[in-house]
Amino acid sequence: MSASEAPVLEVSGLTVTRGETRILRGIDWRILPGEMWTILGANGSGKTSLLNCLTGFLTPAAGVVSVLGETYGRTDWTELRKKIGMVSSGVRQRIEEEETPREIIGSGLYGQINFWGRFTAADHVEIESIARKVKCSPMLERPWAVLSQGERQRVLTGRALAMRPGLLILDEPCAGLDPVARAQFVAFMETLAKAKFGGPATVLVTHHLEEIPAACTHVLALREGKVEAVGPLGEVLNDAVLTRIFHAPVTVSGTPGAWELSVGSASRRSVF
Repeated sequence: MSASEAPVLEVSGLTVTRGETRILRGIDWRILPGEMWTILGANGSGKTSLLNCLTGFLTPAAGVVSVLGETYGRTDWTELRKKIGMVSSGVRQRIEEEETPREIIGSGLYGQINFWGRFTAADHVEIESIARKVKCSPMLERPWAVLSQGERQRVLTGRALAMRPGLLILDEPCAGLDPVARAQFVAFMETLAKAKFGGPATVLVTHHLEEIPAACTHVLALREGKVEAVGPLGEVLNDAVLTRIFHAPVTVSGTPGAWELSVGSASRRSVF
C-alpha cells in the first residue's frame, strides 16, 4: 500500500468504560485520504468519547487508535495530537479576548493556543495565505472579543489548518450560529472540502442534517456506543438508519448540501 493510500485514521475494537458502564463498544472505523466523514448520533451515543479517544485525551479500556500510521500509547501522544486539527467549543473557550486572528492562526503553526512568541516574516506570509483560504483576511487585526460566532469559526478553522494536520475534526462547528451564519459556514465547509490546496481528511460531528456539506463522502452512525452503520453517505443517510439511531420515526429528504430530517408521523411532523 502506497503512502497516499494508507489510512489517515484506523480504529479497531475501541472500547471505553466508566465504572460499570460501557460508553463505546468495539468501534471499528477507517478513514482514507481525501474523505470527508460526518458522525451522527443522538445525545449519549458516544460521539464526544470517540473524539476524545481520537485526540488522545481519553484512554480506552481496549482497542487501538492509529493516526497517520502512528498509534496512541506507542508514540508521543503530545506530538501525535499536533497532527490533528480541531475546531471545537473547548478550543474556542480557551482563546483570550484580546487575541487577534493573526495571532490565533499563527499559534497553529506552533501547535499552541495563545502563543506569546514572535512570528517570523515567513510565519506572517503563511498566516496571510491561510487567512485568504478561510476568508478572514479583512479581520486579521481585530480582537477576538468583537468577532461574530461565524467569524470565530473560520478563524479557528484557519488555526487548525495552520497545524498542517493530516486529520481535521469539526466538532459541532455550527453550534450557536444563527440560521444565516450557519448556512454561510456550511457553504464555507463545502468550499474548504473542494479546495485544491492539499486539504486534510475531515470529520464533521453534528446533530443536524442541514449542516452536512454536499462534499461529505461518508457517514458513521452511532447508537448507544456502537456502530449502527458506517460507509458511503448514500448507503447510510436513510430513514431506517436514522430512525434507529435517534429512537424515533424520521424521514430524510432533500438533496446533497440541503438535507432535511422530519420527525414523527406524516400528519404531525417537525423539520430540523
